[in-house]
Amino acid sequence: MKKYIVSHAPCPVGRASRLLGDRWVILILREAFLGADRFEQFIERLPISRAALTSRLAILVEAGVLKRDPPKGHRARYALTQAGDGLRPMFTEMWRWGEKHLFEQGEYSPEF
Repeated sequence: MKKYIVSHAPCPVGRASRLLGDRWVILILREAFLGADRFEQFIERLPISRAALTSRLAILVEAGVLKRDPPKGHRARYALTQAGDGLRPMFTEMWRWGEKHLFEQGEYSPEF
């Protein structure tokens, strides 16, 4: 299981990249912004293994980006914390940048 290792980089970008540099973390957060809040919803929306999702959700909880309710047991809900919701502008800009630079003209991309 992948574990969260806190970065001690002297730069804020370096520290943030330790957490946010993982592809699955970015996609899980996207789904959280789009309303997913249960394990099964993330599984349905992403081509991710159960083990990978479990470890990434645990990392996001440990990093204080998501909270898990209840903290232990089954049928938990995951919600963005204040720190997690603070990433929303970055995700919006990432969406806009990708839409502008990574799609051919006329190619459809849904709104974030």
